[in-house]
Amino acid sequence: MKFPLHCPACNQEMTVVKLHCKSCQTEVTGRFALPLFMQLDADEQDFILQFLLDSGSLKEMANKMGKSYPTVRNKLDELIEKVKSLQV
Repeated sequence: MKFPLHCPACNQEMTVVKLHCKSCQTEVTGRFALPLFMQLDADEQDFILQFLLDSGSLKEMANKMGKSYPTVRNKLDELIEKVKSLQV
């Protein structure tokens, strides 16, 4: 099951309000921002993971994905811009 980023009823951004320790059962409540990478959709997270596993080789990623190098490079550029916009 994927972590929901948007409300299934109104499509607004979700917020974490409770954290739970499964070891000692401690619970912390409040309003917590999602970590930056959790704000990316599943495909974007998968792209970043593959980028890391391929040691940052876009050529290797393009081969594995069956896409051209420029296509993969464009995807990375789009992702960089999205991450920059989320940091604001």
